[in-house]
Amino acid sequence: MIEFDVKISSGDLYDYNLKYTYGKFINIFAEIVGFLAVVYGIYSANYPLAIIGFFVVIYLPVTLWIRSSQTAILTPAFKEPLHYVLSDEGITVSQKESSETVEWDKCIKAVSTSRSILVFTSRTSASIFPRKQLGDKTVPLIQCISRNMPSDRVNIKC
Repeated sequence: MIEFDVKISSGDLYDYNLKYTYGKFINIFAEIVGFLAVVYGIYSANYPLAIIGFFVVIYLPVTLWIRSSQTAILTPAFKEPLHYVLSDEGITVSQKESSETVEWDKCIKAVSTSRSILVFTSRTSASIFPRKQLGDKTVPLIQCISRNMPSDRVNIKC
């Protein structure tokens, strides 16, 4: 059993949103098309095309950053630390008087970024474990996740 507290910041939410958004082919494709439009627009002196491509490239990261900042400010759950307990039964998150447990077999996948370890508990939500706040609990956390989830659903790098 592993127990720790985390306080989710706008940067942590931005990291999650980037991983979630760029995990979809259509968003990667749009960025590639935007980049190619910039390159071709500059190369062919078609500057309106280059400008449109530039906006396509910067639109998604900028809107994700704005949305992450707003969510961190406006969501009451992110104003206080979240208390996590990971056991062989599942992930329990609690805050003040409320508590919720997600069993391991309900977890969809576990991935990592340079900033966080993410355990997706549905297609659109995840438990976010910021590496800076985990400290010496990082390795036991990864071991617990790897032990309790099928290996084909875990893609975590230390």
